[in-house]
Amino acid sequence: MDKIRIRGGNRLDGVIPIAGAKNAALPLLTASLLTDDTLTLSNLPDVADIKTMIQLLQHHGVAVQETAKDDGSRGPVSLCAGPVNDTTAPYDLVRRMRASILVLAPLVARFGAARVSLPGGCAIGTRPVDLHLKALTQLGANIELSEGYIEATAPNGLTGANIVFPFVSVGATENILMGACLARGETVLSNAAREPEITDLARCLLAMGARIEGIGTDTLRIQGVDHLTGAEHSVVPDRIEAGTYAMAAAITGGRIELAGIRRGLLEAALDKLSQAGVRITETEIGIEVSAEPGGIIGVDVMTEPFPGFPTDLQAQMMALMTVANGASMITESIFENRFMHVPELARMGADINVHGASAMVRGVPRLKGAEVMATDLRASSSLVLAALAAEGETMIGRVYHLDRGYERIVRKLAACGADIARLSDRGPI
Repeated sequence: MDKIRIRGGNRLDGVIPIAGAKNAALPLLTASLLTDDTLTLSNLPDVADIKTMIQLLQHHGVAVQETAKDDGSRGPVSLCAGPVNDTTAPYDLVRRMRASILVLAPLVARFGAARVSLPGGCAIGTRPVDLHLKALTQLGANIELSEGYIEATAPNGLTGANIVFPFVSVGATENILMGACLARGETVLSNAAREPEITDLARCLLAMGARIEGIGTDTLRIQGVDHLTGAEHSVVPDRIEAGTYAMAAAITGGRIELAGIRRGLLEAALDKLSQAGVRITETEIGIEVSAEPGGIIGVDVMTEPFPGFPTDLQAQMMALMTVANGASMITESIFENRFMHVPELARMGADINVHGASAMVRGVPRLKGAEVMATDLRASSSLVLAALAAEGETMIGRVYHLDRGYERIVRKLAACGADIARLSDRGPI
């Protein structure tokens, strides 16, 4: 099993191009199921979750044509769901990634039936799919759970409805938004999530002929249409990748220019970094992030739905706070089990005490390299950040978690001066 070795202490300096957002690309890929025309997506990140979703769509019968750029990176991907011949999403594929549930509403909306395994993914809380199922039922689908599968049918199609989500859910908003585009009549989604990835999905659906109002707000109004067409769409830049590398610059007292990102995509995170003593400067190509060695100040953080501080940057922010001057309180309000990185950071000398949904972090002068293990996608990136600042060598295990959401992270950090390598049983990769 591969590991990542990091010898810490190097000040990072350079430019990192930000890839397309994984969390935007996944629902965009499933949107291809809504039409028998070709949907072409560019700026897709080259990460494991995207490969898994493409495999799932191919299982359904979607014809996928991938291209490569001159430098070998992923080029535009074209998807045509005209020949869909299987509306079952099997356990073997769905268990790898929670976002597989996003095929549910598109399949029911267009084909009148879907059989989708209950999903897997990172173990960061229960994250039930009941919001998806209740809302789909309100659109007229019949739902049964049998032998670990969701069996949904709507032989006469879906019908618009007024749906109020009891709490903000990104996945449920995406799923039901897609289903509503082909439902008869009007659907109103209240208390909808407002994340940039949902805005990106809505804009792609508009290009496909959907009728959606209220994009970017917590109330989406969808007028159903008989069919959608193909389109071309470029995936929004990954604000979580950008935030992770911004914190990498800060934790090493370095300077990184994040190419291709807009400040509005991660305003809350950048505001917290500014409060912590990090310099944020907008440039012609993106955002420059820099800090003085030892100059980070402890700040309190609470995760919230967009436009608040993103839960997907909580672990990375905690890593930064472990070497800050003073203390910080980090509160997780989205997922109930997202502090699994704490014991691993403690192995490196971090001073963290967890009290329910909050963690008190007292900064230490220096972390120490250690053998640590990634427990989920974002926890793994927090260990990378801690290792970059630590004294000595850190070996990170279970790095397949990183592969799910970060495109060429070792290469990008090494280009900025990090002493980092990916190792297999056969040696460096």
